[in-house]
Amino acid sequence: MSFSPNQAIAFGPYRIHPGQRLLLEGQQPLRLGRRAMDILLILLAHAGEVVSKQQLMAGVWPDSVVEDINLRVHMAALRKALGDGQNGQRYIVTVAQRGYSFVAPILLDSIEQKPAMPVARHNLPLRRTRMIGRQPVVDHLIAQLPRRRCITLVGPGGIGKTTVALRVAEQLIGQYRDGIRLVDLAPIADPALIGSHLAALLDLSASEDDAQAGLVDGLRERQMLLVIDNCEHLIDAIAALSEQILRGAPKVHILATSRESLRAEGEFVQRLESLECPSMSTPMDPAQALGFAALQLFVERATAARENFQLSHAELPQAIEICQRLDGIPLALELAAAQVSELGVDGLLKQLREGLPPLSAGHHSSADRHLTLRATMDWSFNLLNVCEQTCLRRLGIFRGSFSLASAAAVVIGQQIDPGAVFSAVTQLVAKSLLSVEVGDEDVFYRLLDTTRHYALEKLEQADELSATRQRHAERCLALMQQAQADWDNTPTVLWMERYARGLEDLRAALDWSLNGPGPDELGVQLAAASAPLWQELSLLRDYSRYVRRALSLLEPSRAGSLSQPCPRLQIALKLALGSASYHTWGGTPQTIQAFVDACQLAEEHGDLAGQLRAISGHMAVNLSCGHYRMALAQSEQFDRIGVHGEPLLSLSTHRLRVLALHYAGDQPQARVHAEQVLQRMAHSGHLNRFTHGFGVQYDQSVASLTVLARVLWLQGLPEQAWRAARQALDIAVQINHGTSICYTLALASCLIAHYNGDRDNARALLQLLLEQSQKHSVLLFNNWGRQYAQVIDPDNAAPVSTQSSGLIREVMVTLDERFVDEAMVERARNGDAGWSTAEILRARAAALLKHSQTPLREQARSHKGSSSGANSGLCADSCGSEPARESARSDTAATQAEQTLQQALDIARNQGALAWELRSATDLAELWHRQSRHREALDLLTPIYQRFTEGYATPDLRKVRGLIDSLREKCPA
Repeated sequence: MSFSPNQAIAFGPYRIHPGQRLLLEGQQPLRLGRRAMDILLILLAHAGEVVSKQQLMAGVWPDSVVEDINLRVHMAALRKALGDGQNGQRYIVTVAQRGYSFVAPILLDSIEQKPAMPVARHNLPLRRTRMIGRQPVVDHLIAQLPRRRCITLVGPGGIGKTTVALRVAEQLIGQYRDGIRLVDLAPIADPALIGSHLAALLDLSASEDDAQAGLVDGLRERQMLLVIDNCEHLIDAIAALSEQILRGAPKVHILATSRESLRAEGEFVQRLESLECPSMSTPMDPAQALGFAALQLFVERATAARENFQLSHAELPQAIEICQRLDGIPLALELAAAQVSELGVDGLLKQLREGLPPLSAGHHSSADRHLTLRATMDWSFNLLNVCEQTCLRRLGIFRGSFSLASAAAVVIGQQIDPGAVFSAVTQLVAKSLLSVEVGDEDVFYRLLDTTRHYALEKLEQADELSATRQRHAERCLALMQQAQADWDNTPTVLWMERYARGLEDLRAALDWSLNGPGPDELGVQLAAASAPLWQELSLLRDYSRYVRRALSLLEPSRAGSLSQPCPRLQIALKLALGSASYHTWGGTPQTIQAFVDACQLAEEHGDLAGQLRAISGHMAVNLSCGHYRMALAQSEQFDRIGVHGEPLLSLSTHRLRVLALHYAGDQPQARVHAEQVLQRMAHSGHLNRFTHGFGVQYDQSVASLTVLARVLWLQGLPEQAWRAARQALDIAVQINHGTSICYTLALASCLIAHYNGDRDNARALLQLLLEQSQKHSVLLFNNWGRQYAQVIDPDNAAPVSTQSSGLIREVMVTLDERFVDEAMVERARNGDAGWSTAEILRARAAALLKHSQTPLREQARSHKGSSSGANSGLCADSCGSEPARESARSDTAATQAEQTLQQALDIARNQGALAWELRSATDLAELWHRQSRHREALDLLTPIYQRFTEGYATPDLRKVRGLIDSLREKCPA
């Protein structure tokens, strides 16, 4: 069966729109992973038929070879999301030895209007299980949040706080203008990291000095919901932050979860009780009993564990007693229900009677329920075989989610072999001790926070913590080495799905090895190998701390330093330090020294790639410092070193050659080479996203389009330049790479929008630059943005230091000629100003004319006022020489300005910079116009204007058009 784009399929409480891949439960979207959605659509297309595993895998993974486990995991996730088996409703059944079948009745509807797709302004995870028995609490919280801006869900571990909070947030999608953000604090142990963690999630700036103040300031105008999960180990820090947010951001609401209240001013506490259990003393039939949430949950999870499970009349009293014994705690019920497939209901109850304290009458306190959960955890753990117990406690070392391969690497050791890991993990999932996270391509596992803490306790008791940390750090190293190998040839989204989720585990491994009892050498290797991940996540400032620590361990003079440091590691770390320092602090002596040291080490050890990376990094610093001739000379070193046999390296050096030519002032050659680079990239399939192996890294496409946009604008093609700049920014935003976003905004988009007269767009892009550069700690470009604001958005500009120099200072002159100074003029006259030489000279001429005209105007006003007095004749006799002297000085300044403008014109022509040629010619024509040299001015300006083929609405060309019209009126036909 095939579905029309104008058809919807209804089954149970659901309605699916295949064309939009949208599944609705009532009016609420039910978010499924891409693979789970593929499976559902295939099964619906063959409703009532058996679809083999081979058919499903071929339809869902057409270009990949995958194992059966992938299909089983995605199928389990789909069933859980649909609530398959709840209240006796079945949607998908397994047909033994054959496959799967969609068995629920379906109804096809024609639709006249497609439903609006929800805007995903949130980071909520896909729903992995259905919520049972909590809807009244959810409805109450939804009603309370507008009135009580900070609500904390309080209850013991395993009671379902996270499930409720996520359901509330899910039902509020679209209700907050600026969206919803989930902040999971479970992986964070240090309160000092809360600020940077929140800032990254919220796309906000957070200064190193006072991160919380920066967060609150960034939230001030936002209307959003923060869901802060697992606060109990950071109570004081979260309480203080919540109070600051409530005071400073009046439209931000907070929904927190914790085992205890925050005790924050303005907090409203909502205690989450156990699920309601049926009474053991009141006779009732199964239908009545299943009206109680605790029994509903138990039966649904038991059905998930054993597909053909049906609760019989005889088993009903036993199931009710199980719910009572477990105090209606959801996690405890799930752990128990997972054992039904092996023990049956009767056997399960016997085990619980032996393993748990006897039932007590009356209401149980939170402490009682905590003891019940702890006893249930102990009971579940004791039911595991030795291999499964070992596996669980060792997996507790992971702070985030992990793959099966990572689990095997960490678990393998004494008492367990590689072949047993897969079986053990499968059993831990079946027994609800491991959660499954289904990605678009891979399957990952995760321990709930309660289970992880329990597993870590067991790990310490078994005296295995140190050895497990060692294997964990070694696994992180292996992953980062694999990430390096995959970086150039794996799509970004897939690469990030595989490796970004391991950030908190990477931090833990680095802290243990570099700053803790772990082996120094392992930490140094991990710091060097993890560079791509920090680069992709634009966390260079955080990374630089680990790099400095690693380098300090390699210092020969340091007591306890590594005896024979590996040169390759030293080179990699020096390059990483150079890149991080450049983006954080700019072209400082420390930045330069890092690249110089790396280059020297690479030469000593014959490391060609290291030399290229070091030279390219140093070259980027020279460009930002305005040392264009040095940068051009460095670009020529690439040819001497020889990279023609390495296509990817050759492409990267080619792009850097374009940069050097552009900033040195050779725009025609820069354009030729820029277009060649883009052609080569297109032919290479854009496999190498980043400047391959180079010290300062941006996305290759973004960087190439950025410099092309600059060259096109200088060559008098402002519309083409804007399109190239927009394309560069679109790519950077699409791949969500912060450093590349900042680079293209600072070097192209902001400037070209302003040059072209698009003031609103320029201000918006400037704001984006300031936000992104602060968020990603790219302080070099943040400083540039604050400089730009003096011209682009002066009303909102913050004070900045006037000590800037190099490239940024010259850019400022192109935005406003008043920024010129004598040092810049001297650079221009010495040939050191490269691309900006003509503009600097034009600005100098403008300053000469301005200063020469001001005294004359003041003298004229003074002379006019005094000439009507009685002594006017005497005054004229005694003062007449001063206007004459001023007039002479003005003539001299005009002559100097004319000569300077002629020089600027010649340089602009030689550089192929039509835009600068137009500006210089305009100023010279205006001078001649004032001197009544109208024909000369018209003859100068007209042919230059006629060389333009686009951009007639830009300020420069509109000004010229008006001046030409004025000159023609003054000139006879």
